[in-house]
Amino acid sequence: MGSLKDKTVLIIGGSSGIGLRVAELARAEQAHLIIVGRDEQRLSEASHELAWSGQRVDARRCDAHDHDQLAALFADLPPLDHVVSMVGDVMGGGFLNAEMAVIRHVMESKFFTNVRIGQLAAHKLKEGGSLTFTSGTGGRAQHACASYVGNLGINALVEGLAAELAPRVRVNAVSPTWTLTPFWRNVPAEQVAATKAHFETSIPLGRLASVDELAATYLFLMKNGFITGQHVAVDGGIMLG
Repeated sequence: MGSLKDKTVLIIGGSSGIGLRVAELARAEQAHLIIVGRDEQRLSEASHELAWSGQRVDARRCDAHDHDQLAALFADLPPLDHVVSMVGDVMGGGFLNAEMAVIRHVMESKFFTNVRIGQLAAHKLKEGGSLTFTSGTGGRAQHACASYVGNLGINALVEGLAAELAPRVRVNAVSPTWTLTPFWRNVPAEQVAATKAHFETSIPLGRLASVDELAATYLFLMKNGFITGQHVAVDGGIMLG
């Protein structure tokens, strides 16, 4: 297993939730952090929290869905050892009742934005580096249509980029199922509670994943130099049924 000490790690979506916890774990291993987010206040709070032994965290504001902003961000970045993308909006419901605008937005967010991240990161990553995306598991197409298709797209992207970038750079994805994180901060509390109860009864292990269980998987994929082209489900076995 490799080490993250003195490695430069870029986390897109690193100012809250799972991305912030990935940043905290990488910081604990003495990585040099660059975190990217849309919300200026959350970025400021996260960079303050992540400051370590007098070393500041490089916090960059960027809406990754704006591909011009994304290109400008990467043009200004130093060479990178590892890139993590937490980018990807979600939706519930099947194809018949979903609005086309919502389907298009989720597909643009989940798939096309990550394709662009992959294209841009490929020119910044050092030899021996890695690129880790966020896919997903735990739903079927009739329950979360665009999210489901977007996750399949991420998994295909991972396989394609892994082949194209080998042997210089490794490419993988982490596939969580529904997890209680700040991502759901704007969803009504009763809806969050109902979703939580549903997954706790559907997951064979009988509980949700902890944020640490998910975040540790990103670090594992960064540090294990013989894994590429894989999407690792951290879902308590929910797809076994």
